[in-house]
Amino acid sequence: MLDKPHSRTFADINRAYASVFRPGRLSIGLVVPLETYDRSAVPTMENHLQRAQLADELGFSSLWLRDVPFNVPSFGDAGQIFDPFVYLGALAVATQNIALGVASIVLPLRHPAHVAKAAASADALSGGRLLLGVASGDRPEEYPALNMTFDDRGERFREAMDYIRAVGRKTHDFSNAYGRVSGGVDMLPKPAGGRLPLLITGGSRQAPDWVAQNGDGWMTYPRDAALQKRIVEDYRTRIREAELPDKPVMQSLYVDLLDETEARPEPIHLGFRAGAGFLRRYLSEIEALGINHVALNLRFNGADTRTTMKRLADEVLPDFSTWKDER
Repeated sequence: MLDKPHSRTFADINRAYASVFRPGRLSIGLVVPLETYDRSAVPTMENHLQRAQLADELGFSSLWLRDVPFNVPSFGDAGQIFDPFVYLGALAVATQNIALGVASIVLPLRHPAHVAKAAASADALSGGRLLLGVASGDRPEEYPALNMTFDDRGERFREAMDYIRAVGRKTHDFSNAYGRVSGGVDMLPKPAGGRLPLLITGGSRQAPDWVAQNGDGWMTYPRDAALQKRIVEDYRTRIREAELPDKPVMQSLYVDLLDETEARPEPIHLGFRAGAGFLRRYLSEIEALGINHVALNLRFNGADTRTTMKRLADEVLPDFSTWKDER
């Protein structure tokens, strides 16, 4: 566990942000689709809403969708297939407590007005359960299909962030390359908590100081423990130097949970194959490094998905904070 944090909570943004992210604590979520599809880039999406409901009932803190406009062969993963904002609407109705996140919306490929409208709608309809990850994008094949340029996506990412922040306020007079919003027009609905929680993914083509200062948190990837510790500490040092309140850090992790509890780990893509005992120790280790949330991806999991979800709930979740803490 981390040393005593300098604040008991992070910023008060919405219901999901307050429950999923806590200083010195780690919570656990799941990446959809909740199924194994290691031999294909395209999941079946069978029983997807029922499995989302099960994740909610079992006490996982979040579900994470991805923004994959096109099935790009070189990328090798079509994600959950459905448009993330449409799918957020379905999940908002199907679930009750679990946070609903997107990791992450590719801002340069969408007009920020549409992102802001859709995200605020999902947040309001779900009762403040939205977490909005944002990114600059990493698949150049998608950009020509939308008549977009790839090399300047970092600049467009910054302008999109500014636009989304501006239209979320009650009053605004704002202008940039995406358009001007002023006078008698106003975007509705407003986010449930007054603003959208924007979590920046990786560097998103920005300077580290900009990432630390402008996001409501940071999404990163699994790394060697020593390196991850330095990277997380650097992020939080930049926040303190800017005299800003602390912000959460989350990471992804691919897991293949084995039947033998103490099975030793074997590496897989951005994660490992191991028993529940090693997974618990790993999660405790990254909690001590300052990671506040981990999104588990079961794409390469060999066992039945429902069985694995229940095992995770029984053997791993009790050691970490979840939505059940709030019930």
